[in-house]
Amino acid sequence: MPDFTPRLEIFPQRVISNAQHILDLCHSRNIQVACVTKVTCAHPEVAKALEFSGADMLADSRLENLSAIQEIGTQLPLMLLRIPTPSRVDESVRVSDLSLVSDVKTIQLLSDAAASLHVKHKVILMVDLGDLREGIWPDRVTEVLKKIASLPGLDVIGLGCNLACYGGVVPTAEKMLKLVSIRDENCRILGLELPVLCGGNSANLPMLLRGEMPGEINLLRIGETIMLGRNVLDRSFFPGTRQDAFRVIAEVVEIERKPSIPIGERGQDAFGGVPEFIDRGTRKRAICNIGRQDVVIDNLQPVDPGIIVLGGSSDHLLLDVEEAGWQVRSGDEIAFYPGYAALLAASTSQYLKKVVLPDE
Repeated sequence: MPDFTPRLEIFPQRVISNAQHILDLCHSRNIQVACVTKVTCAHPEVAKALEFSGADMLADSRLENLSAIQEIGTQLPLMLLRIPTPSRVDESVRVSDLSLVSDVKTIQLLSDAAASLHVKHKVILMVDLGDLREGIWPDRVTEVLKKIASLPGLDVIGLGCNLACYGGVVPTAEKMLKLVSIRDENCRILGLELPVLCGGNSANLPMLLRGEMPGEINLLRIGETIMLGRNVLDRSFFPGTRQDAFRVIAEVVEIERKPSIPIGERGQDAFGGVPEFIDRGTRKRAICNIGRQDVVIDNLQPVDPGIIVLGGSSDHLLLDVEEAGWQVRSGDEIAFYPGYAALLAASTSQYLKKVVLPDE
């Protein structure tokens, strides 16, 4: 019986290899790591692999994923990455040990929820250092910290920031020292202890390798570099990691020799775009049983370097297989390495079967 297609293949041992390498790097600099599971929708085997690797905590943006991690019996603290949703603060307190916070109204609601559940919920106050996603502006940190410190049910343990996600702002020593300075100033003014400085995410790892990370930074949130072995600033290979922990597999449903350029008057495609084409002449083309409803097709890299991704629609992926390493036929399987966007979509899609495999 042929294997189900399309599918996402998961290699937990390869995740472990990457995670242990990153954890060793960070721990050698006295930096704890919250290993981020969201790109796999907290697949239980991935979460188990991260815990086995020695993660200090697990982190996810979705409450459903954190709840699923709880159900597998993890012994690790759980971090809610996305700033809490006001209408779900009770659930946030129940399924996470630590939240990243910024909105004052939501912080009050989180306090109320924690107090009603008779727990102390840890929070890290996020500071916007220029990437313009979550976080309060630096000149409001004292005001908001003072507010949090007065609230029951909350334990503010430090400050954090996020870079290189929305605005693409690169983490630098200057940015990190700014976070250190804001923390130190507020400890002096308010008499608080703020032992945790969460300096960011996978984008911080290159500066760590260069020895540019200030010693006061002691927590990072790492996902993509562990999962895919990439430097997220330019998607180059991250030293010491592997890039094959996940594969997307699709099946060929048509093989034909066709021209490279569509014939006839052209308008928009099914997604409202106007595609451009390169005239390579008549080529052998394959159609696979996967499309934009399943995955970000432009973020797939064929394992066979002779195969070219041409494009696709909701349900079909079009490939140039003229120079493939074998005579591609209908019914053949074609493997791809997903980038971050493709892995995120493939993990989320109900149409891709998730298959856990031993290392090859």
